[in-house]
Amino acid sequence: MEEQSEEENMQMEQLNGGNQLDPITTYSAEPTPGNTGPPPMGRMRILKNVFVVSVGFMFLFTSFQSLSNLQSTLNKDEGLGTGGLSVVYGALVVSCMLLPSFVIAQLGCKWTVTLSMLCYIAYMALNFHAIWGTIIPASIIVGLGGGTLWAAKCAYLTQISVWYAKLTGAKKDDVMNRFFGFFFMTCQTSDIWGNIISSTVFAVTPGNTTNDIDSCGANFDPTAPTGNNSNLDRPDDTKVYTLCGIYVGCAVIAFIITAIFLDNITLDKTPQGGDSKISFKLFLSTFKHWWGSTPQKLLTILTIYSGIEQAFITGDYTKSYVSCAIGIWNVGYVMICFGTVCAICSWGFGRLVQFVGHVPFFLIAFLSHGGTQIALLLWQPNRDNQLLIYVFAGLWGIGDAVMQTQINALYGYLFTTNIEAAFSNYKLWESFGYIIAFAWSGYLVTKVKLGLCLGFLTVGMFLFTIVEIQDRRNKKGEFQKVNVEIDQ
Repeated sequence: MEEQSEEENMQMEQLNGGNQLDPITTYSAEPTPGNTGPPPMGRMRILKNVFVVSVGFMFLFTSFQSLSNLQSTLNKDEGLGTGGLSVVYGALVVSCMLLPSFVIAQLGCKWTVTLSMLCYIAYMALNFHAIWGTIIPASIIVGLGGGTLWAAKCAYLTQISVWYAKLTGAKKDDVMNRFFGFFFMTCQTSDIWGNIISSTVFAVTPGNTTNDIDSCGANFDPTAPTGNNSNLDRPDDTKVYTLCGIYVGCAVIAFIITAIFLDNITLDKTPQGGDSKISFKLFLSTFKHWWGSTPQKLLTILTIYSGIEQAFITGDYTKSYVSCAIGIWNVGYVMICFGTVCAICSWGFGRLVQFVGHVPFFLIAFLSHGGTQIALLLWQPNRDNQLLIYVFAGLWGIGDAVMQTQINALYGYLFTTNIEAAFSNYKLWESFGYIIAFAWSGYLVTKVKLGLCLGFLTVGMFLFTIVEIQDRRNKKGEFQKVNVEIDQ
């Protein structure tokens, strides 16, 4: 990564007035065309903004992610739940290609994040009456808003990471890892809170019986009738309405937090001229970045896998192993285990990566996910060994923590000069993983899905290794070049 000069760092350290600026001010990083001025806000205000955006996303995804976890069982008729989720991520792909640069140029990162949250609120509100005529339009709306939401969030965190690195003299890569690690740690706790809510609302009295769990686990076939398996029955409407009402309230809180407390900023590199309009040129910009960047192409399969693995734990594991074997009311508790492990690991990995680098954590992800997928292929769930359902969810959370924090940080590290296009690519390919996983969810037996997951994981990790080797060679070449110049 590019290092800051000592003179520049001394100028940054003299910036003490940033914390006194009005909270509704737009912070601009462009005092000169070369962006050589000091960061426009101080350390504490930067840390405050990291906290605000993290807590805002926590409240938003307390509702959205937990509701997504239940879609495959809650709205299982004719594949409505997973079909709607597939549409969500299809619309997200379109949004990633067309909207982020335009919307961010018009609204700024703060208001792009804040107003995009309204799309999520609409989706959860329309779940009060879940039919094809409401879920599909709602899925399109939340998908379009999701592309701008995540691109703006990633651009916002990356920008203030760069500013914080200038102020402290730390490496940009280390700061990005810490900030993204804290963000995903906080955001992943949404699995805990949202699933506590769902398990509490759907709690049932003991006595439910299940006569047909031999078809659960790797043998689960979503096209087969449920037979005598009462675990897959939909809760009554009163409980569903109560849950949706609570989730809408959480999303509204997220909107209020970001609207009031998040500072608006101007990116070091802002869209100009034609880039601030929706056009065919902008439509191609994401693919131009992909086509022109070898690391981006090599990371595509792993990025797709990050969507597939999240879709599997959300739509397939919760139905094939949890709802089918021990009941929908236990989905929340299992996902709490997943979310807790994921949150702890997100924070820990974000702190440790500066000492050992990315590679050990990607190895951990490969072993935890690969090992779990093989175990799930061989294991038959039942009530007597339901502890393993929680263990496997926790192991999946370890790998997911790596996928969420380290791939984000890797994109920020490799593509600092083209942040928006890079993160649009990230969400595009991750969303593509969601689309294909939710699309095949209602048709393929679970063992086939696990085999596909394992294939994407293996190929993705192999290509990531190539990226890592190339990056180290490039660093070594730059170091040797500097030494030659010094000797001369």
